Amino acid sequence: MIMSTRFSVLCALFLIGLCAGVRAEIRTGDNPEGSPMWQKVRASLFQSRPIASASDDVISLDAPVRAEDAAIVPISIKTRYAQSPERYIDKIYLIIDNNPSPISAIFKFTPQSGRADIETRVRIDEYTHVRAIAETNDGRLHMATRFVKASGGCSAPPGKDAQAALATLGRMKFRVEADAAGTQARNQPVLAQLMISHPNNSGLAMDQVSRLFTPAHFVRQVNISYAGQPVMSADVDFSISENPNFRFYFLPRGEGELKAEVLDSNEMRFESALKYRRPD
Repeated sequence: MIMSTRFSVLCALFLIGLCAGVRAEIRTGDNPEGSPMWQKVRASLFQSRPIASASDDVISLDAPVRAEDAAIVPISIKTRYAQSPERYIDKIYLIIDNNPSPISAIFKFTPQSGRADIETRVRIDEYTHVRAIAETNDGRLHMATRFVKASGGCSAPPGKDAQAALATLGRMKFRVEADAAGTQARNQPVLAQLMISHPNNSGLAMDQVSRLFTPAHFVRQVNISYAGQPVMSADVDFSISENPNFRFYFLPRGEGELKAEVLDSNEMRFESALKYRRPD
């Protein structure tokens, strides 16, 4: 009986230590490959395909170590070579392991992107690894990983009154940015920004007046083209912050129309376009 009691105590102590170790790992970001959710996502998206890690020669990911606001966490994904018909990055997967929906975005690029770089803002629900996985046109995978300390982003209340948000729902604005000299070099990618007015409700935030959960309503697809040619498309979910904002590149040749087509989870469609000609 004494031995049985001692064994039970030792087992309990072992389990406590194991759980503490798991919690410590989650809190510190140790062992990114050991994340159970990542293992599930990896198997679902990539099966047993090899993924090269820490591939700074292909892709890099910039994110804050500790976010100032878990509902608006800036993410910057940069690639290391120009897009060309012979060699280009076809997709970038943005994975946030511990979010309710870990596959936060899948960005698709073309040679007309010029560069497969993307910047956006995301919600983070708890301390987590954030991953950017690039898939090149020859099928190879390269991953950059960062650990971000943030919590509560997916259930945070919206920053804008619901009625005010509905009044501007779907409004979009393009901004095309010049280089430091105020011009754009020929045959070089041009940096652009798309801003979308949309509450991007996650369905996890409680209305502080009614005490009911605000129904999910978020942008789920973005398609951007220039002169009728695809530049960048994105399948996204509520992990993208309120009023989605994307910075991307495109390669203009002559005068054309930079166009965005957006579809949200309520099957609402929005469009915006900007006439653009690279300065001579």
